[in-house]
Amino acid sequence: MTAPYRYKIYKIAKRNSDKKRTIAHPSKELKFIQREITEYLTDKLPVHECAFAYKKGSSIKTNAQVHLHTKYLLKMDFENFFPSITPRLFFSKLRLANIDLTADDKVLLENILFFKSKRNSNLRLSIGAPSSPLISNFVMYFWDIEVQEICSKIGVNYTRYADDLTFSTNNKDVLFDIPDMLENVLPKYSLGRIRINHEKTVFSSKGHNRHVTGITLTNDNKLSIGRERKRKISAMIHHFINGKLSTDEYNKLVGLLAFAKNIEPSF
Repeated sequence: MTAPYRYKIYKIAKRNSDKKRTIAHPSKELKFIQREITEYLTDKLPVHECAFAYKKGSSIKTNAQVHLHTKYLLKMDFENFFPSITPRLFFSKLRLANIDLTADDKVLLENILFFKSKRNSNLRLSIGAPSSPLISNFVMYFWDIEVQEICSKIGVNYTRYADDLTFSTNNKDVLFDIPDMLENVLPKYSLGRIRINHEKTVFSSKGHNRHVTGITLTNDNKLSIGRERKRKISAMIHHFINGKLSTDEYNKLVGLLAFAKNIEPSF
């Protein structure tokens, strides 16, 4: 089957990093099949309520709102999240969810939903396929259940936005135990595939800059687009008034204003 190779592969710069992210974009025909499979699986694969990415009615805004009215914040994330998810990991979660597949079903799904970057490489989930968001959320479902249960017992809020993990609480020092807890729980649910990116672990508290999925949490418990975005918008408006804004910059300004209206309407 040629489906795992029918991708346009390219790299883009990671945000706030010198590293590159590999994007594997499926062909038009393959993308159509992936969308059909995703539509069929959407009602069959459970996704936890603490997962806020790729879900109707959820967004970076609703994710950030969970962490308002708290004093302490912890942010962590997974390393190379999508490419760490393999057919074996996906099928192990299907078994846990009591979803039985025939051998032919497995061959079909692993070839349609996963890609190979090279002929001798392993199948893995791609960043760029329309089916990958649902698969990734489902694969983390049982992990999300356990982490949510542990956090609720110690008064900690937990949300996951794709590979971004956010924890918040009003209980001092409780969050310092979370990283070790995650390291103990993760292997049980990821077959050793998914790992924490410790370079991205950040503790913060009220009075310091607190950001959740790109949104600022203010000290008076409100969401904000942040001072840097506000300065950028003001500068772009000034350039627009003086006729110095290009078409591309104008489109960016429109997007930023829409974002500001959604997150901080009073700006």
